[in-house]
Amino acid sequence: MGDKMKLAEALLERKRIKEEIAALRARACYDARVQEGDAPAENPEQLMEKILVLVEKLQKITTAINKTNIAVRLPDGRTLMEAIVERDMLKLLHETAREVADAAVGAREWRTTKSEIKFIPTIDVAVWRSRADEYAKRYRELDASIQLANWANELVEEL
Repeated sequence: MGDKMKLAEALLERKRIKEEIAALRARACYDARVQEGDAPAENPEQLMEKILVLVEKLQKITTAINKTNIAVRLPDGRTLMEAIVERDMLKLLHETAREVADAAVGAREWRTTKSEIKFIPTIDVAVWRSRADEYAKRYRELDASIQLANWANELVEEL
């Protein structure tokens, strides 16, 4: 490659490499064993060689991305790496709050007699749904800042 690359471009390239490795792995596994007397559609050894080359590229680009994430600072002073970790935590909190609220509500159940068991929420569903919405909003806002930084900054080392 040799040219300066935007962080966002490197992230897209890393994704492409991972997808290519996954496709090659699937093809290699498919042809790793055939019925006696049959020939594989592709040579798994050659596919594995291609995978090895791609893994080297993946290692190099991932290292450059990680170094850049540590070096780049957002306007609020946080490193990009710190912002990415916070974004991941906000996603986790959003998913958890939403799941707990949904579990508390449960499926709509209709009792036909008074002797049937009645289930009631043990949490304030509205509060937890509101929290989930707030986590989602903060996630979106932080993600927008991260994406802006990804397109505004070049990798700190050349590939």
